[in-house]
Amino acid sequence: CHQDPHHGSFPQGCESCHGPGKAHVEGGGDKTKILNPKNMEARAVSEVCTTCHDRGTHALWAGSQHDQRNLSCVTCHSIHSPQGPKQLKAESEMKLCASCHKNITNKQQRFNHMPVREEKMTCSSCHNVHGSSNARLLRVGTTIDESCTSCHTEKRGPYLWEHAPVADSCVTCHDPHGSNNDRMLVAKQPFLCQRCHVHSRHPATVYDNTQATITKSNRIAGRSCVNCHQMIHGSNHPTSGKVFMR
Repeated sequence: CHQDPHHGSFPQGCESCHGPGKAHVEGGGDKTKILNPKNMEARAVSEVCTTCHDRGTHALWAGSQHDQRNLSCVTCHSIHSPQGPKQLKAESEMKLCASCHKNITNKQQRFNHMPVREEKMTCSSCHNVHGSSNARLLRVGTTIDESCTSCHTEKRGPYLWEHAPVADSCVTCHDPHGSNNDRMLVAKQPFLCQRCHVHSRHPATVYDNTQATITKSNRIAGRSCVNCHQMIHGSNHPTSGKVFMR
């Protein structure tokens, strides 16, 4: 019977996962007489694993997004021949997740600062891949905002003056998986702000020759909106706060 260090936590050894081995032995090693995850349906494999791994971060696996998509524990984990930590089939979480979530992990290679690419965070820093009661398998909070502010506490509030898109969701302006723009913004400023602020007070048109030569706008240089509206995430100032200035 194959032995490896992982089996040390199982009081019944191989039979904990592969089922009773009597018929397997008496049949001269007949593989059809024993449970083999490679030949089992995904739901059946997960039922075997969750007989032990049914608490903590694994408690909500049944009915989770990955379970619904017919993935099983052995889709990501290998008990006998792991390549990375936590019995992963890949060298790291990022490489493993990239095997399916290519559109997301490709963003991590974009130009701007990205903690996951720099190995300061992993996918599981924000997501519980085994199941969660929150949106998008988030590990903390019940909304995207609550997940983000669990680390970015200075953006939590509450504020006297709230900025609507910020109160709605951080991903309205930021792409948490990576961006080519400053501060992982989904678009460059001032175009990011102009997606909502159209024809209100400041001109919402693109800064072109008209602004430079005809109107001689003083906003042609240093034209980022947050140069003046620094408190864009919310403000408690009694007078300037309504326009998110200090």
